Amino acid sequence: MVFNFRCFSFGEVAQGPQSDDNFVTAPSRFDLRPSGSAPASGNVDYIRSGVPGLNGRSSTLRVFKFAELKEATKNFDESTKIGKGGFGSVHMGMVKSLEHPFGDVRVAVKCGKKGPKGQRQWQTEVDFLGEIKHQNLVKLIGYCYEEHENESNWLLVYEYMANRSLDVHLSGKSNKHLSWSMRLKIARDAAIGLKYLHEGMGPDNQVIFRDFKPSNVLLDADWNAKLSDFGLVREGPQDGRSHVSTSVVGTKGYAAPEYVQTGRLTFKVDVWSYGIFLQELITGQPPVSKKNTEIDPKCMNWDPKLRPTMSEVLEMVNQAIALEDQQHV
Repeated sequence: MVFNFRCFSFGEVAQGPQSDDNFVTAPSRFDLRPSGSAPASGNVDYIRSGVPGLNGRSSTLRVFKFAELKEATKNFDESTKIGKGGFGSVHMGMVKSLEHPFGDVRVAVKCGKKGPKGQRQWQTEVDFLGEIKHQNLVKLIGYCYEEHENESNWLLVYEYMANRSLDVHLSGKSNKHLSWSMRLKIARDAAIGLKYLHEGMGPDNQVIFRDFKPSNVLLDADWNAKLSDFGLVREGPQDGRSHVSTSVVGTKGYAAPEYVQTGRLTFKVDVWSYGIFLQELITGQPPVSKKNTEIDPKCMNWDPKLRPTMSEVLEMVNQAIALEDQQHV
């Protein structure tokens, strides 16, 4: 392994405002709509006219009826529940494909939280994944927004990831043992996903994930890793600026110290989170551990300017994989 390690106390990370397991959240400002259009809000009329699939901007997302998703998940029965994230609970369901041979397709249905915060995160996910496609980003198949029994229902429909989220396997809740080579591959897939967000969409669409952690890394049937939960993504600094000033969001234990303390957001915030993720992937120890542990000092450098870019991180991971392959020749 090419990474160097030093002692570090996780207690040093969690500085600043906190609320339960998450830091205080604020609306994401990431927006792929043309300039001059209305900002995201909880206004129903805007939501209906602003999301891909309803205004003609994107034909790739499918619009689901609430009744269809209710049936697909057995009325969102507890037996179909496969997870729960910051946005809401996730249920497995079966829907009819609109493509030949028109069979049943297994999907994951995420139910949005009630209130403006849930609406904003729903809007951000639809805007982002309605436009962006990549092999290491989870695929958004469609969405649903309907008024039902005097309630607003915000739902997102994703490709089904058979091996669930990485944190399940790191927490000991899974019977599957992740070999060293599998862990390296997951590390590489995750690094590719973050690199794409930071560098792969052109200078005008660079994105900071802001909530990178194992529970937001999903694994498909072939153990390919994909990033998920894009409700907190934020456009990176533009026009020569060094950072974006924003309220602190994310998850306790994974957020970079300078971001927690100052609200200054840069791409290096994701790099710090990746360092925490890498430590957890290697050791299985969560970042809230009270014990001192060893972490990669490159990603975890307290000076964000000295942290590598995700391109450089990916190169280090690739070197580690090459070394591993050589040892098995």
